[in-house]
Parts: sequence; structure tokens; C-alpha cells
Amino acid sequence: MPIPTRRDVLAGGALAMLGAALTARPAFADAPPAFSTNELVDSGHRFFGAVSRGLAETVQEAGRRWGQPNGYVLGQEASAAFVGGLRYGEGKMYTRNAGDQPVFWQGPSIGFDAGADGDRTMMLVYNLPAVGAIFRRFGGIDGSAYFIGGFGFTALGADNIIVVPIRTGVGARLGINISYLKFTPHATWNPF
Repeated sequence: MPIPTRRDVLAGGALAMLGAALTARPAFADAPPAFSTNELVDSGHRFFGAVSRGLAETVQEAGRRWGQPNGYVLGQEASAAFVGGLRYGEGKMYTRNAGDQPVFWQGPSIGFDAGADGDRTMMLVYNLPAVGAIFRRFGGIDGSAYFIGGFGFTALGADNIIVVPIRTGVGARLGINISYLKFTPHATWNPF
């Protein structure tokens, strides 16, 4: 596996365009059909279990901001940080027109952040023009504040595609960081 250049790292973390990506909602003519809020909440209830009220509120808030997603991912991940951090995860992406597909994600972070956590994760995917478009880097700002357990969501963007990870898990984490997630079709230890 080639070592990334400085240009690759900077391009992956291009946060200057994140603001525009998070507010834009272009229409893709051949994008997969969207999932309704009720379908997402039902799937999340089966996946998350006891934290279903927080999930329903989070899915509704994401729907209010970005509309209906045309894909979602259910999986698990682990992360740790002390100023710099790493996150690794795996799951399955669900779409209406291309079926289910395994996906893996990994990525670095840097910021005022310390702790470790293990999470069950549901990621809502907006404006996905094709299934293969998920395999890229999505940058954003993430914050965590919990002890023993927690629940929260953030938004990551790239090329007008928005990924909204909703996480619930155990651990202790406090801080805010700039990070990206790189989605791949196969597991890798390389977060860059």
C-alpha cells in the first residue's frame, strides 16, 4: 500500500469546503430512492435497542436538516485519542437499488480530545449518486462529552454527499477534533 503524500493528507482534510457541502442539497437525477424517517427509526430500534428515543429524535433532526437519506450504514467502531486519534469501523450499507454491501471506515483526528470509546453506529447517507461514491474521505468536526456511555451525532461531507454518523457506546471521551473518515470496500489498518 503506497504511503500518502502531504497533498493526499491535505486534500482528505479539506475542511474549507465542508461548510458548503453541509448546506448544499443538490438533486441527482438517478440517485437511489430515499428511506423514510419511520423506516430508519425501525431499523435503528432493532440495531440500537434501549436507546431508541434518542435515536428517533436524532433521525428526525437529521431529516429536518438534510431531508431523507438514500442509504444508511449499520455497524460498530472503536476509537481512541489523546490530541491525535484514530477511529476504525465496519458495517453494512443498505440501499434500495443496489442491495446491501459491506463497508469499512477508518480515519485520523486531531484536536483537543482525549479518551476512548466503542460504539454501535448508524450512518445516514444523503445525496449518494451511486453505491461506489461512498468510497472516499468525508471530513468534518466532531465533539464528544461522555463518561461510561453516550449518544450523539455529527455530519461529514465530501462532493455534496453528506454522511451523518449516529453513535451510541461505552467509554470515556471529552473534546472536539477535526477529522475525516475514509470508507473502503475492504478492511485496512491505514487510516490515511
